[in-house]
Amino acid sequence: MQDMTLETMLAVFQEMFGPVLFWILVLAAVVITLLYLYVLVRDRALSMRKFLMAQLSMPIGAIAAVLFVQAVTDSHFRDIGGPIDVIVLLGVALLGAIGLAILVYTAQSLIRRHP
Repeated sequence: MQDMTLETMLAVFQEMFGPVLFWILVLAAVVITLLYLYVLVRDRALSMRKFLMAQLSMPIGAIAAVLFVQAVTDSHFRDIGGPIDVIVLLGVALLGAIGLAILVYTAQSLIRRHP
């Protein structure tokens, strides 16, 4: 991979996850993001109680994201060969943690409106 362009990255992710799963994940991320923005605009403030619960869910999201990527790709933990593999794995964990925190906060706000 000589150039890191948007088209190249889309092709790599579609190859890793398969086109159907990849676009389902993209759609889910867009929907959750839009719902999160809706909740922030509707409530006009962050609820610290909901925010704390969202933060407590972050380790679960990190572990789940890493295990999900390991399950849908052909790689395993024994295939980690160098620093870039560890960096990518930590990036996946970070994105999974942030994603689950946003999902938890949004779900709490949609289910219970009052803090």
